[in-house]
Amino acid sequence: MELKTLLASVRPLDREAMDSAKKRQAQLAKPPGSLGRLEELSQQLAGITGKVINRIEQKELLVFCADNGVVEEGVSSAPQSVTLMQTVNLTRHKTGASVLAKHFGCGITVVDVGVNANLPRCSVLDRKIAMGTGNIAKGPAMTRNEAEKAILIGAETALAAEADVLGIGEMGIGNTTTSSAVLAVLLEADVEAVTGKGGGVTDAAFRKKKQVIRDALRVNAPDREDVLDVLSKVGGFDLAAMCGAFIGAAASRRPVVIDGFISAVAALCAVRLCPPVKGYLVPSHASYEIGYRLAMEAMELSPMLLLGMRLGEGSGCPLAFEILSAACTVLNDMATFDEAGIDDGYLDEIREGDKFSVEGRA
Repeated sequence: MELKTLLASVRPLDREAMDSAKKRQAQLAKPPGSLGRLEELSQQLAGITGKVINRIEQKELLVFCADNGVVEEGVSSAPQSVTLMQTVNLTRHKTGASVLAKHFGCGITVVDVGVNANLPRCSVLDRKIAMGTGNIAKGPAMTRNEAEKAILIGAETALAAEADVLGIGEMGIGNTTTSSAVLAVLLEADVEAVTGKGGGVTDAAFRKKKQVIRDALRVNAPDREDVLDVLSKVGGFDLAAMCGAFIGAAASRRPVVIDGFISAVAALCAVRLCPPVKGYLVPSHASYEIGYRLAMEAMELSPMLLLGMRLGEGSGCPLAFEILSAACTVLNDMATFDEAGIDDGYLDEIREGDKFSVEGRA
């Protein structure tokens, strides 16, 4: 598969199906708009699949794992070896994300795209590009060809997944640093505005982290108009593969859930590469990381949950899957006014008010 072919395969949402879902929502035995975000999600799902009636039964979390050379600069509180340990633990359902996935009956696919170690025999999918990236404070993270390869690996993983919905997570010590660097470039934002403490560092280490990102941007001078250039110079294998997975999910017309900060930056990269991808994105929770809000605003998206989470791994995705399933159930199984034997004439005044309100805003 070529990247150009992948990007061209993503189609806009089906507006006719969305209109039909909206009309059905209006017929259900409830006040107009009373189920809020659930109604919006059911309409989005209709646009994604082209069908009014949808069900979320098979759910799959895709977790892309890789090491980042920038950890040499002391930007993380955790040693690089944690990437290897948690990559394996994800397959054993011993991490936060995998425990939640197991609890909610979600499948999980763990993909090695650049862990700096030879993994023991386990169920991790081996798609290793290299033993981690370069140190972005001293030079580019990877070559442009490697960045494209990582995107295509992510897309192919998503395309091959047998599921009604996908969630995108990661594992890679140092990847809040690379994600902050990428976000700073894409948004032309100050490093201070997009950089948080990640897994937790001392104040001194936090100051150093921000300086390392500034050094990386100065040394590499990434071109914000060229997403591949940005990812190759200051990104990571995990981030690029996640970007590709979002595109792959959209290409296969399936909803895809954004986890936290790193997942959001990858989603933004996907949208910059292929704008129609935006319609397929479903944010899960509001990440505690400072740059998350800016990434969401750039895509004009808002999270569904406010839980103070900042773990990563894809931990918000299993929760979001359940909300998507609930959105389907409401649209599919609620009685209409006719089926419930209710004369809905009492809502005419409310509907007219809503109509004039919408027209007034237009």
